[in-house]
Amino acid sequence: MTGLFVGVGARPGVTADEVVTLVRQCLPADGRPVALATLAARAAEPGIAGAAAVLGVPVRPYDAAELAGVPVPHPSASARSAVGTASVAEAAALLAAGAGAVLLVPKVVSGRVTCAVAG
Repeated sequence: MTGLFVGVGARPGVTADEVVTLVRQCLPADGRPVALATLAARAAEPGIAGAAAVLGVPVRPYDAAELAGVPVPHPSASARSAVGTASVAEAAALLAAGAGAVLLVPKVVSGRVTCAVAG
């Protein structure tokens, strides 16, 4: 399988271990992440940046308006209220993967982290 784009939504204060654990659970056995994509406001947080370093991939940040423009199958009213977009993980994964991308793993929530995978 070719590289995959992992969208990550996280609450402030999330740890790199929490992010890495969920990302690894969401990736198909033969999949390899190419990048972590997330909300620009969270991109530099230690949990996101640290997870990207552990996984050896860059972070691709997107602002809430960009994410809000992406149709997703599982929008969240609470995310819209908290960060201004109804989707972070699914929308970020799709944006990072580019035109024609599809969600391979829809959002999975674990504690303070949400993850989705597109390719």
